[in-house]
Amino acid sequence: MNTAPQHQPAKPLAGWRVLVPRGGPWGDGVAATLRRQGATPVIAPLINFAPTNDQAALDQALADLAAGAFDWLTVTSATTVDVLYAYRATVPTSTKIAAVGETTAAALLAVGYHVDLVPERDNSAAGMAEQMIGLEPEPRDILTLRSEIAKPVLTRMLSEAGHRVRSVVAYRTVGVPVTERIAEDVRSGRINAILVTSGSVAEQVHQQFSEIPDTTLIAAIGPRTARDAKRAGLDVDVVAEVQTVDALIDAVAKFPLPHAADEFAPRTGAFPLPGTERG
Repeated sequence: MNTAPQHQPAKPLAGWRVLVPRGGPWGDGVAATLRRQGATPVIAPLINFAPTNDQAALDQALADLAAGAFDWLTVTSATTVDVLYAYRATVPTSTKIAAVGETTAAALLAVGYHVDLVPERDNSAAGMAEQMIGLEPEPRDILTLRSEIAKPVLTRMLSEAGHRVRSVVAYRTVGVPVTERIAEDVRSGRINAILVTSGSVAEQVHQQFSEIPDTTLIAAIGPRTARDAKRAGLDVDVVAEVQTVDALIDAVAKFPLPHAADEFAPRTGAFPLPGTERG
């Protein structure tokens, strides 16, 4: 009988350098998942939020939220979670939270909020509204926090169903310029894959990285994000089957390492960078 120890399966992303386009607790969680798969995550936040132009309305909404004035809070992006976290917003346990998709739900959980609803099929504002309307036949008080440029689809559908909706602009999305080192790593192909987790991220990838080698894998977190990325001018190589970080990383892991260049070859004025890099 052969009693030789069995080999552990190789880490599927060994040797990969993967750009993570968001920072904070969510980005750190994605980086940890990538490291477990053998990759070197490069955290380079491409978007952030700027203050709303109606700060008084947001302050009042968050105060009313903390006081328990709403039955539901809807969260349609991970950036909205960044706003809640930055303002140390209190969400009572009596207020249910609906997240538009698994990425947003993961961001909420990462900073200590609860999640009561994620659309089962359609990870969009319309899909979330339809599911909430099905769950709540009686009128409810709902707070919708949104970006300045978001279409009022959620507010309109919930209001037409008889719910009392307060729609508040929580932030303006702004791009965050990457460092020259990160830009050069993308140009040179030293970054093997770029994770695209939203339409706003896709726009920044296209604007900031004018030269992306054909060998660099562009991975979109779901069909909707893939469509947004293509509209932004990106050539998407792989789309996660479901809108989760795990599915996105698994989709990347199905590909061979794009090239066999020594990832740790020294560069002028630089040392090898183990672990997680930050732009």
